[in-house]
Amino acid sequence: MRRSLPLALLALAGCAGPLPQPDPNMAWVDMTAQTSDIFMSDQLDGKRTPDGRYFQVPPGAHELEARYEFEVTGGAFGLFGETHTIRCTLVIRYDDFQPGQRYLFQARSLGFTPQGWLRDEQRHVVAEAQAEHCR
Repeated sequence: MRRSLPLALLALAGCAGPLPQPDPNMAWVDMTAQTSDIFMSDQLDGKRTPDGRYFQVPPGAHELEARYEFEVTGGAFGLFGETHTIRCTLVIRYDDFQPGQRYLFQARSLGFTPQGWLRDEQRHVVAEAQAEHCR
């Protein structure tokens, strides 16, 4: 069993195809989070995204929703506590997506609190995410 698990994981890693070429008439949004977390695009303007690794956005105002999952250790004073998984939706509302521009939707957790930002190509914060439906 122990030998087959790494082989299965290696096989699954090959299932994710290459990212498509960005459309120069759209904005591209990369996703990043702490390595131990799961952060994936979910909806653009209320419609499901075809691939959880990025958003491709027409110019103008849009709402991006991403699923964010992270672990925290709880307990008395943080000692010997159980690990809990927190699942949230991070929502970015931004009015000025530009064609051909690359953005970065960044997420992290600070204790039990999820945080997220949208950064432009110069890595300036252009919008802050709202955390919704955390459980």
